[in-house]
Amino acid sequence: MTAYLITNVSVLGAAPTDLLIRDGVVAETGVGLTASDAVVVDGTGLVALPGLVDLHTHLREPGREDAETVATGSRAAALGGFTAVCAMANTSPVADTAGVVEQVWRLGREAGLVDVQPIGAVTVGLAGQRLAELGAMADSAARVRIFSDDGHCVADPRLMRRALEYVKAFDGIVAQHAEEPRLTEGAQMHEGEISTRLGLTGWPAVAEEAIIARDVLLAEHVGSRLHICHVSTAGSVGVLRQAKARGVQVTAEVTPHHLLLTDEKAVTYDPVYKVNPPLRTAADVAALRTALAEGVVDIVATDHAPHSVEDKECEWAYARPGMLGLETALSITLDVLGPRWDLIAERMSRTPARIAGLTEHGHDPAPGAPANLTLVDPAARRVVEPTELASRSRNTPYARMTLPGRIVATFLRGEATVLDGKAVK
Repeated sequence: MTAYLITNVSVLGAAPTDLLIRDGVVAETGVGLTASDAVVVDGTGLVALPGLVDLHTHLREPGREDAETVATGSRAAALGGFTAVCAMANTSPVADTAGVVEQVWRLGREAGLVDVQPIGAVTVGLAGQRLAELGAMADSAARVRIFSDDGHCVADPRLMRRALEYVKAFDGIVAQHAEEPRLTEGAQMHEGEISTRLGLTGWPAVAEEAIIARDVLLAEHVGSRLHICHVSTAGSVGVLRQAKARGVQVTAEVTPHHLLLTDEKAVTYDPVYKVNPPLRTAADVAALRTALAEGVVDIVATDHAPHSVEDKECEWAYARPGMLGLETALSITLDVLGPRWDLIAERMSRTPARIAGLTEHGHDPAPGAPANLTLVDPAARRVVEPTELASRSRNTPYARMTLPGRIVATFLRGEATVLDGKAVK
């Protein structure tokens, strides 16, 4: 295993120091370190963070390898500074059995660029009718701990209660896509002034907020862990704030695009801005930014959703919802929170690792810690070019935008997956 000596790097914004990485861990820190057998990485001007962890990634394999594969998504993740990603279950076939989650897990190990942790479906085929093999997936080689029908809401309250009760047996967590389906039939964008002006069927904020309110009550009643995917409204923040004040075991995520973009983008009719939940108002964006900084919303998660050209370069009404996110997430979070490196590490590494039970991840670079880390150049600015992204798809809403920060290197268990901004393999 290659040893690396990272010189003159700032750990979480502190004074520059050296990091010696050997045998998969941070072996030593201090000024003026030497190691004749180590590859030297100049960290001057760079900030070292714990490797980022994404709780919400769509890798599309098996079934939609035209849009993404575990290998291409892993490369995009590493280039974005991630060392672990949780792969959502809406593949084809659906990841609702031990066999499918183990397939995804093994493909991640073969790619070797990030740890790929499968998320299991809550219900068979994401159909919302009966529970999937939760226990078998938990006992599989993949050791699934997060279950979600993401893309679909577990709308039946009785089924949701049963799922919350079931996962308590192995300290699992249900991650809910909060959308009351009867309130969003035919919805194309956020319900508001702009949807009315454009003549597009609206997706009301209350469709999200009603499910979150219901589910925090169910989680409180059962005493189970609940995670809310892609929170998008100010009203949802209010529900979460009250639930946490009561001690409900609920966590929540916000996506980079919901922290930056608004429903004003829909006036272009460019389907790259179509997403579920939809882009909301400037007031919602402001509330989400405040909630993230305060910890009412616990983490940033990408909801990286690659789509083929055929599914995006078409009329708005027929386009699939979703946006790329892995390679731009840290830049947008840096833009939103500023260079508050400890807070960024908490929202993008430590807390998501704790929620997912990924014990090897989320550790600050310190002696004895697993060497899962990323080096960021905070002074760099880059223009996002879709053709230069590692993903197999090109549906980024940030095309030609200038974003702050650049990932210079990423290390997974002491092995470099990215060096000088380029994937190692």
